[in-house]
Amino acid sequence: MPNIKSAKKRVLVASVRTLRNKMVKSALKTAIKKFESAVASSNLDKAVAASKAAVAKVDRAATKGVIPKNTAARRKSRIARELNALRAAQ
Repeated sequence: MPNIKSAKKRVLVASVRTLRNKMVKSALKTAIKKFESAVASSNLDKAVAASKAAVAKVDRAATKGVIPKNTAARRKSRIARELNALRAAQ
């Protein structure tokens, strides 16, 4: 445990940021899973709505610095590719 006041503050700030990052990551994973389940059930309407939500969560996570910019781009690309494949199948 730190003794210096600024070090104590750093510990608190780090814990707050860790919790915030966990919340953002958890919401991101949930949105992606909802999209994947909509694609698995071949429900185009649900998949379109879930893809919009998932892409928004990915962008938000990248903006906040929770995930890297290129990771966000890759995930959005995968979401778009799966959605397009579902559209082509129907």
